[in-house]
Amino acid sequence: MDVDTEPEASPRQLTPRPTRSAVKKPLYEGSTQYNSWRYSPEQLEHIRTSLNAAAVAVIRNTFEADEPGSSSDVLFLNANEEQLLVKLYITKIPQLCGHFSYLKRFYLKNTVMDWHPKNVMLTALFLATKTTNNPISLESYTSNIPKTSNSDVLDLEFLVSQSLNFEFAVWHAHRALWGIWLDLQSLPDVPQELRPQDFYDIALIHVRASRFTDVELVYTPSQIALACLALESPLLAQRWADSKAVDGAAQPLSETLEPTLGAIKHIITQMGQPPHVEAVREVDRRLKLCKNPEKVPGSKAYLAREAAEQRRAEEKRNKKAEDVRKAVSESDPFGKELNEDERATQLAELDDDDD
Repeated sequence: MDVDTEPEASPRQLTPRPTRSAVKKPLYEGSTQYNSWRYSPEQLEHIRTSLNAAAVAVIRNTFEADEPGSSSDVLFLNANEEQLLVKLYITKIPQLCGHFSYLKRFYLKNTVMDWHPKNVMLTALFLATKTTNNPISLESYTSNIPKTSNSDVLDLEFLVSQSLNFEFAVWHAHRALWGIWLDLQSLPDVPQELRPQDFYDIALIHVRASRFTDVELVYTPSQIALACLALESPLLAQRWADSKAVDGAAQPLSETLEPTLGAIKHIITQMGQPPHVEAVREVDRRLKLCKNPEKVPGSKAYLAREAAEQRRAEEKRNKKAEDVRKAVSESDPFGKELNEDERATQLAELDDDDD
């Protein structure tokens, strides 16, 4: 019976109960990646251009404060050039996947003009070894990277972790692809000759290429995986998608997904390649001239910032010491004696408790 037709239904009766036909919420939708790190392409562009503009304004003011007029000849990086540099360092160490995502997420909240990707990459990769269950000691890690000390990794560890919102779990498309491939082994209308191992291997190459793009910040891992499979075998991708269709759907799931898969395939085929080294080298050369001087050890701005931070820390310590001294000198360690009004109030509260 419909609950709205009950003549005298209680609030509990009015609460609809879950039915067996209710659709379960996918596990991925409960992840931090789904809830914190998904954007539209337009949102990504807005975040990056706004971040770049804010960074340029701050750095320009820092140059001017140090030497008026000195920023007029500086050619600052734009948002696309920043991304080009980040993309280069994404290609540096391809063995682990976690650091790709960490770098991308870090530079949605920071700029390369403050923190060079080379330094952030070292910390992001070290974090990835721990969060992907491949932990190694810091000493072993730094000993295998030339000209790298423990402090090069640890100095940025909190900043990187904070920029990631301390959310380290990454859902990867290559795992989704493996799941799809396992499903295909059991589909009755997909015989062995339609699913040679080469198809999976080539689809995996497309997944790796997707890491050079923004698709993981826009689409789900399963959508990316299916698009990568469709690049190699549209038929297998169609068969798998249609096997997941809900009964009574207006059209096959493969047709519903076609616009999304088409967009992903376009991005991967057009942008899923490492950047040209010469183009990046020019960006890196200009970065040396427009890097935030407050982040350059030894510069006037850096020393001034350090002095200001030390001064604030000293003032904070002095204030805390003064508060402690005042508390000790002005208060009774055994507590102040109650006056008559306070004593009467507490007695009344005790009487109420007895009732």
